[in-house]
Amino acid sequence: MIRLNLGQAFANCSGVSRRGFLTAGSAGIAGLSLPEILAQESSAGVGSGAGKKSLIVIHLDGGPPQMDLIDPKPFAPNELRSPFSPISTAVPGVHLTELMPQCAKIANQLVFLRSLVGSDGKHHAFQCQSGYREKVLKSVGGRPALGCVVKHLLGKPDDEVPNFIDLMQGRPLVRNSARPGFLGTSCKPFRPDISDIWKRELETGMKGELKRLGNDHKTELSLIHDLSVNRLDDRLELLKSVDRFKRDLDISGSMDAMDQFHQQAYKVLTSGAFARAMDIGSEDLSVVEHYTPKVALGGTQFYTSEGPDSLLKFMLARRLIEAGVRVVSVSLSDFDTHSDNNNRMRNLGPLFDHGFHALVTDLESRGMLNDTIVLAWGEFGRTPKVNSKGGRDHWPSVSMGLMAGGGMPGGLVLGKTDREAGNVTERPVAFCDVIATLYRKLGINPQAIIHDQTGRPHVLMSEGGSVPELV
Repeated sequence: MIRLNLGQAFANCSGVSRRGFLTAGSAGIAGLSLPEILAQESSAGVGSGAGKKSLIVIHLDGGPPQMDLIDPKPFAPNELRSPFSPISTAVPGVHLTELMPQCAKIANQLVFLRSLVGSDGKHHAFQCQSGYREKVLKSVGGRPALGCVVKHLLGKPDDEVPNFIDLMQGRPLVRNSARPGFLGTSCKPFRPDISDIWKRELETGMKGELKRLGNDHKTELSLIHDLSVNRLDDRLELLKSVDRFKRDLDISGSMDAMDQFHQQAYKVLTSGAFARAMDIGSEDLSVVEHYTPKVALGGTQFYTSEGPDSLLKFMLARRLIEAGVRVVSVSLSDFDTHSDNNNRMRNLGPLFDHGFHALVTDLESRGMLNDTIVLAWGEFGRTPKVNSKGGRDHWPSVSMGLMAGGGMPGGLVLGKTDREAGNVTERPVAFCDVIATLYRKLGINPQAIIHDQTGRPHVLMSEGGSVPELV
């Protein structure tokens, strides 16, 4: 494991054991050769001079209630109406609910997705990662997550940081939402274990589900046995260990035998760039305070919900992008408000509001916002009708999203819903439309041909099209 200065252990996921890392040759994992990668880049319309934008995807785990956050409906019937009043924003005529005062201040920099349609209704983040429903192309492994495609098309063996890092916890982790699908194991995300720092209690049934998945679901890519890093500031000893390891590999010829995937993994783990980005203890205290809510949160914190320290995951995502990572996925829980919706949203709403505002303004202050896209969304919306437990149930008919950065126009509201926020009445936007747009912004042609492990060709985004207002 990589052990950071915080005293916390991080395990990096690639599906390769320590022994496999040392001994596997070019046939160890079905990875792409560099010529194959370059050929794929050509077909995808990427390469030299392509867009260098990056992406942070925030999954609002559980499905956020649209009417309680970004789509207030003050004239809904009494029995359906959200208790949270609409407030004005920096954009005339655009209102959010009182739970979102920080985002209201920067509304002129944000894109509000009020009419997302086509939800699969599944309780994980796969559709938010790929755009597709879970069963599409399941016979060949399923569709890949966007980050896995970026790794496949843009990754190089000499990258010092992974192209795709998955920090998601809760359901997205258990259900492997950021999976590579038909691209295979070599395109899995790097998945550091952050559970020692940020707790996200799992539902009882989900604990059993994770256990049944076994080590193949959450495997580790550890440092080589003789390259254990206990202190990042012990640079001299680390360099000596790296030099010894390199000499041994060169003498044995093992380095030449490593396939591209292993070489990249070795480069990432020995460069120090990834470990430095993960070391949030080195962040300036003023930045930590920027991500920390200034007032105590109200309402009720459900046992699977996260506290104020969870917003430092957003800060970590920024640090990783700053280090050169192209795609980072992170989660915030738990919006599955089947009971006590109003009190739980009094806790979760301001938490999300502060975190999103902190991330956008932090990126802006560093001159990174124009090149970094931030997208927050969940797997579906919530019912206009409040149930007998005071909760809102799953509602795939309408979902919500919030975007910023990447050169997109701010102060933009896409779509309208009826007076209950239950059905789209204008400008529906599908999940695949958003993902196709993200590919465009990242410099990848969504109509590119990519191949599964059997060599069968597939159009990257055979469904959906780019959202013209955002490209």
